[in-house]
Amino acid sequence: MDEFRYGDDGLQCEDVSLEALADAVGTPAYVYSRKMLDAAVHRFDQAFARVPHLVCYSIKANSNLTLLRRFIEWGIGFDAVSGGELYRAFRAGAAPKRVIFSGVGKTRDEIRYALNTDVLFISVESRAELDMISAIAVETGRVARVVLRANPHIDARTHPYISTGLKSHKFGIRIDEAPQLAQEAAAMPQVKVVGVGCHVGSQITALAPFKKAATSLRDLGRYLQYQGLELEYIDFGGGLGIPYGGEAPPTPEAYADALIGVGQDLGLTLVLEPGRAIVGTSGILLCRVIRRKSQGQKRFVIVDAGMNDLIRPPLYGSFHQLRPVRCREGKEVIDLVGPICESTDFLAEKRRTSRLQPDDLVAVMTTGAYGSVLASNYNSRPRPAEVLVDGRTFNIIRRRESYKDLIRLEE
Repeated sequence: MDEFRYGDDGLQCEDVSLEALADAVGTPAYVYSRKMLDAAVHRFDQAFARVPHLVCYSIKANSNLTLLRRFIEWGIGFDAVSGGELYRAFRAGAAPKRVIFSGVGKTRDEIRYALNTDVLFISVESRAELDMISAIAVETGRVARVVLRANPHIDARTHPYISTGLKSHKFGIRIDEAPQLAQEAAAMPQVKVVGVGCHVGSQITALAPFKKAATSLRDLGRYLQYQGLELEYIDFGGGLGIPYGGEAPPTPEAYADALIGVGQDLGLTLVLEPGRAIVGTSGILLCRVIRRKSQGQKRFVIVDAGMNDLIRPPLYGSFHQLRPVRCREGKEVIDLVGPICESTDFLAEKRRTSRLQPDDLVAVMTTGAYGSVLASNYNSRPRPAEVLVDGRTFNIIRRRESYKDLIRLEE
């Protein structure tokens, strides 16, 4: 399902002309399709419908409050990795028992916040963290429900910066050490071990790493049940990839078949933490051409969006398709670059596209995940507006920052 398509008015999102939208809200702007978000949520949820499960959207992928509120309406929970994300979830109206708290560096205040708000469970990533959780649980008089996040030492075959399941990574507990730690946790005051979990990376486009991780996690869960622990959850994390430009990742249905087949016999509720798979394809970064520039044989098209607005290309070397809002005759190879004073400020390199002229609009596709949420004010640039399109209408769900916003915490 792709709601970004060409019509009589050029490229549009659902039934809204992107040209008209840009005239109304300015550029750069992140634009999201409600229909695509709705379809992604329900397809993912339905894929696991035949077993007890809880979909906890990974807030870090895109934390806009309006989107979080929509997800609550559509019946899914949340995975938070900071106190700020917990705050966003609760501000959006999330029920605590549909929120889980993850992250390798939880502070005392964040753990206390999670316990006092009574989240469903806290994912534990080390013995030191477990000791801290127990101490704070005793202090607050709360029972800490914990899931042990195991590190299964599996190569997810993804970019090394977004791989998390190897022994060399900071995440999780070595899977061979998890059984002993589980027994120690069960003996700690105010701690209840309610499950096991793992997360091996992001933008994974093959089923094999998921199957291998799930098998390791199932074996761990079965062993802990044999040892007498009354588990409730098995958390398979997230990481399912999306097509940025030629990839063919597994469908949510194939992903579900792989995980359900491995973990079904444990009698536990499956927890999933999709982020990119829910929001990634639903958003674009809409920008406007400022000018053209040539350096010998090299052609640059300079737009009003830069690496401060979308850092994925320079950070990961990520690929995003480009769609001119109005297509012109003729093709050329260009670098689409921004105005930031860094040589790494590019959105696309050596890309063949229709000839772009000043004031033309360009959609940088598949930026619903890890786009706006990673934006910064580098070069003292206000962050873009965010817009949600719903059929023939659209609403600004995050206003464009002003120059005054840039210094509001400094004066």
